[in-house]
Formats: sequence, structure tokens, C-alpha cells
Amino acid sequence: MRMTTSGNVHQLSFMPRLFPVNAYFVEEKDGLTLIDAALPYSAKGILAAAARIGKPIPRILLTHAHGDHIGALDALKTALPGAEVIVSARDARLLSGDKSLDPGEPQSPIRGSVPKPGAVRARPDTLLVDGDRVGSLLAVATPGHTPGSMSFLDTRTGALIAGDAFQVRGGMAVSGKVQPLFPFPAMATWSPAEALRSASRLLELKPTLLAVGHGRMLDDPCEAMTAAIQAAERSLQSESKGRASHVTANRP
Repeated sequence: MRMTTSGNVHQLSFMPRLFPVNAYFVEEKDGLTLIDAALPYSAKGILAAAARIGKPIPRILLTHAHGDHIGALDALKTALPGAEVIVSARDARLLSGDKSLDPGEPQSPIRGSVPKPGAVRARPDTLLVDGDRVGSLLAVATPGHTPGSMSFLDTRTGALIAGDAFQVRGGMAVSGKVQPLFPFPAMATWSPAEALRSASRLLELKPTLLAVGHGRMLDDPCEAMTAAIQAAERSLQSESKGRASHVTANRP
């Protein structure tokens, strides 16, 4: 595990050279907010990093319920029985193994490593909706990668922890835009169109730091976010034209 610090944000990167999977600590007055739980074997490294910083972990906050973001949740909850587990109300269903869709949602299958029913023993203590606060963090609903994906803006510094709303590994991209050097976040994206809308919303926050699930942290990320959003727009427009041409060509 590699730990990188920017201000009061600590990135914990597992397998950083091969397949980087990131979790984050955000320092608060009462200790560390852990954002995401990485991989099943990551608990030991997460606990060691907290000991190195010298602060307790009173809460575990999840951006979404894919396996590479909740992997060590049960082990961490066992080691930290008093830690509050927090997730969006929508992705709490995914955490329980429920992959059903609501009537108003895009009816595309939910992708990625969603746990099977009963596989995760830890239960959320707090369910979030858009606009809620967790200490200094503002919860921002960013559906797309999953229906209940959330990002978190540190209102003190402008640092944005965005889960898989963007990726940096393999080239900066909005979730759902395939990057050949690291295609996995796109392959696990439920709705690229929703993801694009969410990415545009995050850009409006004008973050000073972007911290995502895969890849290094970016200072002053707005220019890179803008370019990624424009590339995702072009990709979706091209796909839409391709589908329309296919339908026209196959009409009797």
C-alpha cells in the first residue's frame, strides 16, 4: 500500500502500479473519516495507516457499493465495532444485494461487482441523500456508475472525493467512457448518460483537488475534468448516431 497526502486528505492506494484501488482518509476534529473500504485484504493496511497518522476512525463512508470499494468493510467493522457505516440510501440496496431498478431510472442492468444478498454482514448506520453533511463533507448525489453513487466535497478546502464518477488511471475520463489502457471503470458503469450529467455537476463545484477510486490525486482538476466531459459528450453522441444509423439501415 502507498499513502499520499494532500492537505487533510490521505490517499491509500492498493496495487498502485498494477491495478490501483484507492481509499481515502479525510481528517476531522474527532478523527478520520474513511471513504471507501478498498479490497478484502485492505483492512490491515487501512488500520496501519490510521495508526501512522495517529487518529481514530469513527466513521466509514462509502461512495458506492462495488466490491473494490466495500471489500474490507466487514473486516473493518469487526476491528472497529463503534465505527459508523454510512452510504447513500439508494446504494444501501446494492450493499444488501438488491439490484432492482426504480421506475424512473434508466432500465439498464446494474454492472460491476455488486455483492450477493447476505454477503456483506455490516449494516449501514446512516443513509444519505443529496445535500446531507458528514462532518465537513457535503454529500453530492452522482448517479451513473451505480444508481446511488455519491461524491463528497470538503467544504473547508474544496477537495472532492468522487469515487468512480471520474477515473485518472489510464487517462482522465468520465465514468462510462472507455479508456483502453484501463477500461474497467467503464465496463462497470450502469448509465454513461447519467454519469455524464453527474460529472458536469461536479465540475460546477470547482474543486481544488480531485480524488477518485482509480489513479492519482489531481490538483486544480477543472481543466482536466472539462476535457473529460467534452470527450464523454462526443462519445455518447457518436454512439447515439451509430444506433440511429443502424435502425435506419434495418428498416424494411
